[in-house]
Amino acid sequence: MKTSVKVHAALFVVALIYAANYSISKDVMPRYMGPFGLVLLRIVGATLFFTVAHRLAAPHDRITGRADNLRSIACGVLGIGLNQLLFFSGLNLTSPINASLIQTIAPVVTVLASAVLLSEKLTLRRVLGVGIAGLGAASIILSRGPVVAGAPSELLGDIYILLNAMFFGIYLVIVMPLMRKYHPFTVLKRIFLVGAVLAVPTGWHQATTADYASFPPGIWVAVAYMVICVTIMAYLLNNWALKYASPSLLGAYIYLQPALAVLIAVSLGKDHLTWDRAGQGLLIFLGVFLVSRRAKPGQPANLPPLEPVQD
Repeated sequence: MKTSVKVHAALFVVALIYAANYSISKDVMPRYMGPFGLVLLRIVGATLFFTVAHRLAAPHDRITGRADNLRSIACGVLGIGLNQLLFFSGLNLTSPINASLIQTIAPVVTVLASAVLLSEKLTLRRVLGVGIAGLGAASIILSRGPVVAGAPSELLGDIYILLNAMFFGIYLVIVMPLMRKYHPFTVLKRIFLVGAVLAVPTGWHQATTADYASFPPGIWVAVAYMVICVTIMAYLLNNWALKYASPSLLGAYIYLQPALAVLIAVSLGKDHLTWDRAGQGLLIFLGVFLVSRRAKPGQPANLPPLEPVQD
């Protein structure tokens, strides 16, 4: 299988995982556990997993040098600690529809940050791709009906999600040099350890005071899904893809999440598919294609090729 196919398959799985998470996490919080407690379980569980995985797969690989160590700390703070604390706090206060819509700002931040930090060219094709995909995502969400206007808590939740999306967009850019230089488990072990420094004191009270005995089997499955799939699998696949693809491509796949959320709802009998929604989904796929398409032969490439970068 070609590397490019593997990358797109990995990013599609990540989008599917995140799309399901919008509804699954709302089943757990705040009734069974607060958002900070969930973040603690996710980050601590992932930290333990990647620590063991690193010891087994790459025990002698270490992040070295002052610049790389500072970069790993920034990735842990922005991409793990603040990212997850803000996302779950925001989703706890606002609706999944609001959260999904605001999340589409992340690819825009990623493209702009790539242009500033990685000197990627901000071409008309890429801007057009971001715009088309964003239009498709926004039209799916807005067509589901008006958003209930605003209590202050919903507004605060929207602000949290906006900050989360911005931090995640920047994280995708600054983590790429580490993923192309070190083993993925080396990087993930470090950044989750940094994230745990923020998550443990913040979520300790909610995690230790939750009434675990009252959790029905479905809630335990939801918690396991958030730890194993949303945290470990999604971060691993995303960071693996950064060894071969541009962070802008990873950002563009965020636009798939609302489309996949509709498909999940249809499969569960909670929604129905219309021709309008099919057209909206095509807009999203077209936007992702424009952002990820390679330059024609003889023209300078605007995206890194889907091939390993040599150290």
